[in-house]
Amino acid sequence: MTAQQVFWKVMFYIAVALICIIAIFPFYYAVLTSLESGTAIFRVNYLPESFNFDNYIAVMNGRNFLRSVLNSVFIATTTVVAALFLAVTASYALARVHFRGRGLLLMTILAVSMFPQIAVLAGLFELVRFLGIFNTPWAMILSYTIFTLPFTVWVLTTFMRDLPVEIEEAAIVDGATPWVIITQVFLPLLWPALVTTGLLAFIGAWNEFLFALTFTSSETMRTVPVAIGLLSGASQQEIPWGPIMAASVIVTVPLIILVLIFQRKIVAGLTAGGVKG
Repeated sequence: MTAQQVFWKVMFYIAVALICIIAIFPFYYAVLTSLESGTAIFRVNYLPESFNFDNYIAVMNGRNFLRSVLNSVFIATTTVVAALFLAVTASYALARVHFRGRGLLLMTILAVSMFPQIAVLAGLFELVRFLGIFNTPWAMILSYTIFTLPFTVWVLTTFMRDLPVEIEEAAIVDGATPWVIITQVFLPLLWPALVTTGLLAFIGAWNEFLFALTFTSSETMRTVPVAIGLLSGASQQEIPWGPIMAASVIVTVPLIILVLIFQRKIVAGLTAGGVKG
């Protein structure tokens, strides 16, 4: 290995280390802050000075926080199930069925994801009120599914296009219906893409704030981001930064665990269609 190769290899590892530090440091500092209390919260420190779990105890004993966690779990899980069911059936039609206007339909689906949330908030609010689901979990599930579908449909369509045509043809010869082909032939092969899209949809629904704040009016219907956002005092000095950081850590750790468990499937799903051969 030449000196130039060694230099660029060292530079590469330095760049990777910097990226990791920049990505991890905010969460690390949130953990440090969550373990502090009183004026110690406002002192800048990069190493833990104490391990005081009073903030975590206060958050867990707080009014309706655990209920908010359960609401988020139910809403995010239901959104993932609904989005994947609709996306799998839609991607089969878009990837395997040849019909006029298929490209235009794909572009229209993609265009839906380009609208910012605030641009469609008023229309969605009127739809939610018309359907009579205001201040219910179904209001968030409907809105989250609408914004999740474009991404899931595009990823699954790309993945399904790469599946060998011979598999489908063999199933058709055996008399399989489209539903049987989707559920028993393609679905087992779609696991990497399903895990990727499902996990990203779950994270999006788990962290969403605007719709959750707009479509709920009672404390028992709030999701975790709204519950954390409402942990505030009348002034800057009265904001409970310790409990806020503790609550943030509590709701972030499950997402980190899920990503670590399914990281290989996530990489496989995101790189689907990137290599031909």
